[in-house]
Amino acid sequence: MRFAVIVFPGSNCDLDMYHAIKDELGEEVEYVWHNETDLERFDAILLPGGFSYGDYLRSGAIARFSKVMESVQKAAEAGKPILGVCNGFQVLLEAGLLPGAMKRNESLKFICRPVNLVVENNETMFSTAYGKGEVISIPVAHGEGNYYCDEETHAKLKENNQIVYRYENNPNGSLDDIAGIINEKGNVLGMMPHPERAVDELLGSADGLKMFKSILQNWRESHVLTP
Repeated sequence: MRFAVIVFPGSNCDLDMYHAIKDELGEEVEYVWHNETDLERFDAILLPGGFSYGDYLRSGAIARFSKVMESVQKAAEAGKPILGVCNGFQVLLEAGLLPGAMKRNESLKFICRPVNLVVENNETMFSTAYGKGEVISIPVAHGEGNYYCDEETHAKLKENNQIVYRYENNPNGSLDDIAGIINEKGNVLGMMPHPERAVDELLGSADGLKMFKSILQNWRESHVLTP
């Protein structure tokens, strides 16, 4: 399986994402610069954390207009797995690939620490390696991770089981303790916590590795050749 790690000016978690795929998952991965226009050669697209374009205007507001985002949109429409983490989640929201928006943390302070997440939906291509209700430890590092959406969108997220991860103890004021959501089609996941920083017990947790294993396993199962 071949992964793309999209790199915007200001990305700073691209190296962590690359390490998670190449060294821990053992799959092919490439950095892809923001002005790339063809992602056909990749099976999965990863949008890492950081401060794309300095977070000017709003987090992710400028990055969503990068040339590569047209190709990300096409990949999403084709059903390829798309994972946006932290700033990557913010970019997906700004691009309209996921519903809702991000506000400043309720405390108005930057938060950087491990948090516990509850796996609400373990039937997505990003979460099948977990048990439903499993509590996992994944670090956060953000100043604008307070997820918000209107009542209609919130009701739809719950009805369609699109809330994949919730905070056990909400660190940022996010609506309904939401830490990660998926699109209706089920192939685009955005989350504020950083699974790529939890892929080895030396880092304090290996719980994030199961997410990448889920992507790989589901991709393999969907590409099994039948007689």
